[in-house]
Amino acid sequence: MNYQYFFKPLLDKTIALVVLILFSPILLWVIILLSIYNQGKPFFFQFRPGLHGKIFRIVKFKTMNDLRNPQGELLSDAQRLTPIGRFVRKTSLDELPQLLNVLRGEMSLIGPRPLLTEYLPLYSKQQQKRHDAKPGITGWAQVNGRNAISWAQKFEYDVWYIENLSFQLDTKILWLTVINVFSAKDINAANSATVDKFTGNN
Repeated sequence: MNYQYFFKPLLDKTIALVVLILFSPILLWVIILLSIYNQGKPFFFQFRPGLHGKIFRIVKFKTMNDLRNPQGELLSDAQRLTPIGRFVRKTSLDELPQLLNVLRGEMSLIGPRPLLTEYLPLYSKQQQKRHDAKPGITGWAQVNGRNAISWAQKFEYDVWYIENLSFQLDTKILWLTVINVFSAKDINAANSATVDKFTGNN
């Protein structure tokens, strides 16, 4: 328990600060390029549930523009994904701004991914356990299929992580994440720019 509530948060913030400093030149270039492609909007903000379902504002790089059809409706995700956005996703650079959420204590480096608030009433009692720890930038589900596996399997991995959380497991996940990032593995679901929404267990 001491690891989850004391050492893990301290390690999270230390690593987050170091990574932000080391990657600052790259982040600056990404911000400039995304600003050009997204009409001066390099960041994407959205409310997500965190520890115990508490809502916080997540920050990511904005990889899709806001182009709409003549009826005023947003084009499909695949149509709005910009060239620089595709590169940022492939290299997982879109996740780096969440290090700011880690520094604010809203997220951890490792934990179940923070999903949409609209999913909260759709979880089973077992699946709700995924909120018993801070959400993470990467997690057990991400290194075991990421967007290439079903929602049910993701939630099983999330709950298993919560029940087995340890320094050794976090170290393993961090190492596997580095491997997956360099291999650009399981970035998107098959034939889709983004994963399909969770619609419930039925």
